Amino acid sequence: MALPAVTVETFEQEVLQADTPVLVEFTAEWCAPCRQLKPILVELQQEWAGRIRIVEFDVDQDPKFALKYRIFGVPTLLLFVDGKVRERVTGLRPKGQLVKKFGKYLK
Repeated sequence: MALPAVTVETFEQEVLQADTPVLVEFTAEWCAPCRQLKPILVELQQEWAGRIRIVEFDVDQDPKFALKYRIFGVPTLLLFVDGKVRERVTGLRPKGQLVKKFGKYLK
C-alpha cells in the first residue's frame, strides 16, 4: 500500500484546507531512509485513518516548492493543522517517536 501523493497543484486543497491534520512526508525516490520510513507511515496511516491524513510530496517534482517549507533534507515530516505547520521531524525515526510526536494531534 502506498501513501497518497500531493503535488504543487493539489497541496493547498489537500493539505492547507484539510478538515483533519495532515502529515506530509517530503520524500524522493533516490532516498534510502525515505524507503525505510514508508512502511512505518503506511502502518500509521491505517491506524490513524480518519484522524490524521498522511500524504507524500516528492521534492524532485518542485525543489523550489519544498524550499518554501524549509525542506533541506529528506525525509522530512511536517504536520499541518488548520493550514499551519505545527510539528517538524527530519530524518528516519522509529514508529514510537513518531506516535509520541504526532499522536497528540489525533482528532
